[in-house]
Amino acid sequence: VPGNILIVFVSVVFVNAPTVFRIVRGLTLDIKTRDYVAAAQTRGERPWYIMLWEILPNARGPLIVDFCLRIGYTTIFLGTLGFFGLGLSPESPDWGSTINAGRKLLTIAPHPAIVPALALMSLVLGLNLLADGLREESLRD
Repeated sequence: VPGNILIVFVSVVFVNAPTVFRIVRGLTLDIKTRDYVAAAQTRGERPWYIMLWEILPNARGPLIVDFCLRIGYTTIFLGTLGFFGLGLSPESPDWGSTINAGRKLLTIAPHPAIVPALALMSLVLGLNLLADGLREESLRD
């Protein structure tokens, strides 16, 4: 039974949310012990000001890296759902269902399965390389 977009969206959020919450909580707990946060508290700044102007800018780098990696993981997850026929409806094309459809022709003509598989691999590899570059850049700061 192919799912609609709401079911797929909820499943992706359900899979990713706990890890994202854990990462954000860990970053926040680490950053709030820094001296500049204590200085802002000493100045009498409100908690929302400290969160928006002291904690969030310093958590931005690791969160952007995690976001790039998570897009890659989600792309693979959606491709896997589509491959097994559990993703979006058959009318809406995705790489997983295209790879599955091309799998039947693999012995005769491999390109219907190989081209979308290479496209999926290239996207995920590119996102991982982007995340690695962003991580290196955030470590420099």
